[in-house]
Amino acid sequence: MIPFEQVNDDYCDCADGSDEPGTSACPRGRFYCTNLGFRPHYIPSSRVNDGICDCCDASDEYNSHARCQNTCWNLGQKERAYVEGQMKTLDEGLRLKQQLIEEGVLLWREKQAQLRELQQAAEDLQIKLEERRWRKNEANRLKEQAFKAQQEARDRALRHQNNTITSLFQLLDSNKDGSISVNEVKAKVVLVHDEQQLLSEDEAMALLGGNHQIDLTKFQYTLWDILTRGDSVKIKDVHDVPDGLVSEGPHVKAADRAAEWEASSLKKVEEAYETVNMEISDLQKKLAVDYGTDWEFLFLNGQCYKLKVYEYVYTLCPFNQVTQKSTSGTEVSLGIWGMWAGPPKNQYNQMVYENGEPCWQGGSRSTTVTLTCGTETALRSVKEPSKCQYIMDFQTPVACQPVLKQRGVHSEL
Repeated sequence: MIPFEQVNDDYCDCADGSDEPGTSACPRGRFYCTNLGFRPHYIPSSRVNDGICDCCDASDEYNSHARCQNTCWNLGQKERAYVEGQMKTLDEGLRLKQQLIEEGVLLWREKQAQLRELQQAAEDLQIKLEERRWRKNEANRLKEQAFKAQQEARDRALRHQNNTITSLFQLLDSNKDGSISVNEVKAKVVLVHDEQQLLSEDEAMALLGGNHQIDLTKFQYTLWDILTRGDSVKIKDVHDVPDGLVSEGPHVKAADRAAEWEASSLKKVEEAYETVNMEISDLQKKLAVDYGTDWEFLFLNGQCYKLKVYEYVYTLCPFNQVTQKSTSGTEVSLGIWGMWAGPPKNQYNQMVYENGEPCWQGGSRSTTVTLTCGTETALRSVKEPSKCQYIMDFQTPVACQPVLKQRGVHSEL
């Protein structure tokens, strides 16, 4: 307690300097600038009446030669305009954010419905796949069965043909010497269209493959082949010489076509099943990402934002990656989506993208993206404060926080 007349008497009576707010007598004294129309604040008492205007209302130079003008109103007007613009931006940003939240909720529900549909489709395809596999196995079994039956028929035909060849050979071998001669051919073989005309010796030799006589083995590849065609010569008084081996029957062809069709159908179902499972996996990965408490950041998924800084073009694809592309066309990864890294009160304030391409001095490139409030979504700035460590300013309405409005503007503004 000191007498009032000792206040501002240019002598420091109180240790905290509170008795000399309007003089420079106390080293730790403070002078209060009222600054009506702007923002009030304190200055050290040593600056009072020092010839320099520290308070915008000029109250600190009440007893000096300085000619200070009151600039508080102009300063306050500029700050009021700035704050008003910030408040309008915030209000508009919050309005847009609410729209994006509503869209995010709808989009989330659509993604969930799409996932359920894909899972149901996968279940249906799984049933169809099992059915197709059974049908393919059954078709292959029938094909093998038909082929086996045909093979058995071929074997029987082959045995019958061998017997027939031997019988005809013996029929033509009149003297039973184990060979057929030109004379024996002339005696037993006639023309199909003129049985009365005898074969000449040259014609008979031609039927024997140019030989005067042939054994059973050569008979199979010369005269026998000609007789089975039945279009030029035949054996006198013998009809219906059998054809060669049994050809592929219609039932074998049908079984083969059925097996091929079942295999093709199974492949299509397998491809469809694989595609659906890939879509399910991709969608589950997307839905596993933290898109905010109200899914307000969901609209950023699948979007990319570019910014050109000098000779580089930077691309931010939220929840995916960050890249840097030079004018030469070389593209470098600056990080893959990692996590949210904001403070506990606002964890959605920062994104971290890690494990980019290796840096020449060791380690890998990484990017920290700070989200700021704005009325549009855009990449605003990119900096590299340290080698291979990048920071980005990403503006978007969903970064606007209602708590900012509490900071407001002082009533005296």
